[in-house]
Amino acid sequence: KYAGSMLEELVIDCLFETYPNAKAKVRIPNTIDSTPRTVEIDCLIGLNAFEVKWKDATTDGDHIKKEQKRIQIIKNSGYKPIRLMFFNPNREQAIRKQAQLKQLYEEIGGEYYSGNDAWEYLKNSTGIDLKSLLENME
Repeated sequence: KYAGSMLEELVIDCLFETYPNAKAKVRIPNTIDSTPRTVEIDCLIGLNAFEVKWKDATTDGDHIKKEQKRIQIIKNSGYKPIRLMFFNPNREQAIRKQAQLKQLYEEIGGEYYSGNDAWEYLKNSTGIDLKSLLENME
């Protein structure tokens, strides 16, 4: 858990290093219904709204519904939801749920990167090869 939180913070730090005008932990109002009152964007760079996850192994249907609402709220607010998840789940049901989430992002014009694709996206967009840096730590 703590290593995951540290990774998420490092990713946001990489984004801030490259995009000094980025904003972290931006809350926007829920425009769909009353709960939750707001949703949080981990990192906002221009109109790109990043959700940064080290891993998401959730498998319940409620999780998909909440995420669907969250990304629709972000899109309705004029932002493009982009999800970066650096480690894929292992369990078959969690893998299927992540495939559903990827489809949701793509259907609304967002972007979804997981596993090696997330590491590559970060490297290509920031010039920082965080995966290599972490692998070569002594």
